[in-house]
Amino acid sequence: MSPRPHRHQQGLTLIVALIMLVLLTLLALTSINLGNSNLQIVGNMQQREQAVAAANQVLEETISSTRFFASPDAAVATPCDGPNVRCVDVDGDGNADVKVALTPSPACVKAQAIKNTALDLSNTEDAGCSVGVPQNWGVDKANDGSSECGSTIWDVTAVATDVATQASVKVTQGVAVRVAKDDMVTNCN
Repeated sequence: MSPRPHRHQQGLTLIVALIMLVLLTLLALTSINLGNSNLQIVGNMQQREQAVAAANQVLEETISSTRFFASPDAAVATPCDGPNVRCVDVDGDGNADVKVALTPSPACVKAQAIKNTALDLSNTEDAGCSVGVPQNWGVDKANDGSSECGSTIWDVTAVATDVATQASVKVTQGVAVRVAKDDMVTNCN
């Protein structure tokens, strides 16, 4: 038998080369799309972490002052866009990147009067709560033994919203605070 002529094989090499070229192109495009998706995921995670950090910052500032239990509807010291809203510049460019709103206003969830017998009068904080016991003979419940202070538990919720994307995250912080009896009566119904 004689060998096959070469003219039947000339197009096969070209077809195999084109198929390999298409496969390599698809592989390159898939790699680029995967890289872009990963980059977008990391960017979204970074924006979320920045929003959470801004919310935590406003929460810490809020619970570090007496404003949140003395006037819960005006708990933020320097509001930017209405009451209880703080604008936070995350990247230091002078523009607000995240708006953090205390929504709802800080709320007292539990309040309990501190009894005079539970005070340690050698502690200056406890000594300020001490009150003398007047004699009110014949008056029912005239003296229940409560001091001038109360133990309260508050929920403070911050909603941080990214200005550019409008994506938001909610962070809630619970805090126990000793307050004056008057503040407890006024804000802890």
